[in-house]
Amino acid sequence: MPKPLIVDIPHDLGRDEAKRRLEQGTEQARAFLAKSGIAVDQLAWTGDRLDFGVSALAQNVAGTIDVGAESVRLEVKLPFLLALFAEKIQKVASKEGNLLLTKK
Repeated sequence: MPKPLIVDIPHDLGRDEAKRRLEQGTEQARAFLAKSGIAVDQLAWTGDRLDFGVSALAQNVAGTIDVGAESVRLEVKLPFLLALFAEKIQKVASKEGNLLLTKK
């Protein structure tokens, strides 16, 4: 089994603001993914941790987002087929996460 994909995104927003932006961003992402044929099977916050699961084309992906005071950590368990694209997925997740957590 491939090792999990991990992306650490530093921020200077504080935990509460970072979480607020992620909560807002996940709702926007859910709508975007639905249009792309990707189902969000799980999206549940427990404290400062978001557990999520998505599926498309018989592939299931599960992961977590942990919100810290100075960084956000995304950890995703990719099935073998998608693990082949881990580097590309990591770059996109890092870019989009940075955009979401940049001070505005």
